[in-house]
Amino acid sequence: MKPVTIIGMGLTPRDLTDAHKEIIQKADILMGGKRHLAYFEDLGVVKKEITKDLKATVAYIQDQMISKRIVVLASGDPLFYGIGSVLVRALGPDRIEVLPNISSVAAAFAKIKESWSNVKVISLHGRSHELELLQALKRHEQVAVFTDPEKNPAWLAGFLISKGVINLKMGVFEKLGTVDEKIGWYQLEVATDLNFADPNVVILKRKPESNSSPQTLYMGLSEDLFEHEGGLITKTEVRAVTLAKLKLLPYHTLWDLGAGSGSVSIEAAVFLERGRIIAVEQKAERIDQIKANIRRFGVNNIEALQAVMPDGLSSLPTPDRVFIGGGGRDLEQIISKAAALMQPGGVMVINTVLMANLATSQKTMRKNGFNTEVVQIQVLRSKAMPWSERFETLNPVWIISGQKTD
Repeated sequence: MKPVTIIGMGLTPRDLTDAHKEIIQKADILMGGKRHLAYFEDLGVVKKEITKDLKATVAYIQDQMISKRIVVLASGDPLFYGIGSVLVRALGPDRIEVLPNISSVAAAFAKIKESWSNVKVISLHGRSHELELLQALKRHEQVAVFTDPEKNPAWLAGFLISKGVINLKMGVFEKLGTVDEKIGWYQLEVATDLNFADPNVVILKRKPESNSSPQTLYMGLSEDLFEHEGGLITKTEVRAVTLAKLKLLPYHTLWDLGAGSGSVSIEAAVFLERGRIIAVEQKAERIDQIKANIRRFGVNNIEALQAVMPDGLSSLPTPDRVFIGGGGRDLEQIISKAAALMQPGGVMVINTVLMANLATSQKTMRKNGFNTEVVQIQVLRSKAMPWSERFETLNPVWIISGQKTD
C-alpha cells in the first residue's frame, strides 16, 4: 500500500516547488477540485475530481492506494481548514504525507503588511460556524473568514447586519495570486449588494468603540442594567445560582420559559458560545423588553418568541436545558410538555416564590423522570442609613433542579 501525498497548492501553481512538481509528475492518480485539476490538464495521468461527497472520495482513495500512487491537490495549507485533516482521520497519519504551502489568510495579511499571529480564523466553507463567528467577533479585533460560493462576502455582510453586528469594516481578497487579484475594503451595507469573485477570503476589522457600543456582558449583571418592569426580574444573586444549576455547556440549546425581561437568557449567553437560546414569553411588552436587552448587550444567539405555553413549545428545537421562571397556574402542563420534549440527560431548573408551585414542580418533575433537588435562596442586601447600614431582605426564592434520567 502506497502513502497518499497531499500537496498544498498555495495560491496558484506558481507557489509549487520543483519537488512538488516532480511528485505530481510521478502520480498515477491526481485528485483535487476542478480548479486545481485544470492547471494540469495536459498531464497524462488519471484525474479524479473531489466533490462535496467526501465519503466517496475517501472510499475511492482507500480502494486505489493499494497499488497506485495518489497525489491530492489542496488549496493553501491542506491542514489549515483543508481536506488534509479529513484524509488523515480517515486513512491514518502513517498513510499520509502532507506538503504544506502558503494559506490564503497568510497571503491576505501579507498584502496589507500586518501580523496575523493573534487573528481568529473561522471557516464558513461548507460549514455552519456562524455562532462561532459571532462569538469570535466579540473577543477579537480582527477575524479572518473562509467563504464559499453560497456563504460569500455579500451573504456574510447581510448575515452580520441581521444580527446587529455592524461596527465592522470588511476586507475582501479575491483571487489572490492571480492576474485577476482584487483587494477592497467595504462597509457592510455596501458589501451586501456586490458580487465577489471566488475564491476569496474575508478579513473583518472592528471599528473604534462608539457611544452605541453594546454593554459589556459578564456574570453578575446588576438588575438596573436591564430594561424591566417594576422589579419583575430575576435578581443577580438568584440568577447566579440558577445558572450554576443549569450546568450549561457551550453547545447547548436553552429554553427560557416565562422569560420576563430575559435576564437569565442574556447572562446564559456568557456560557453558550456555540449554543442557542429561545426566550419564550406570553406578553408582547415583555418581548419588547427582551429584544431591547438583546440589543443592549449585543447578544446574537437569543431568539425572543411570543407564545402561550405550553402550546407554543412543540415546534421549538429540542432543548438540552430548560429554565422555567414563570408559568402561573399552567406550571404543571408546561413542565410536562417541556419534559416530554427533552432527551435523557437534560437538565431542568424552576424558580418560584410560591409554596404551591414548589410542590407542583417537585411532583411533576419526578413524575416525568427527573431526580430533583431544592435550594432556597434568601438574599439580604446592605442599604445605607444616615450613619451606618442595614440589611434589606428580598423575597426568598426556591430553585428546583433536576436531570432527566429516562
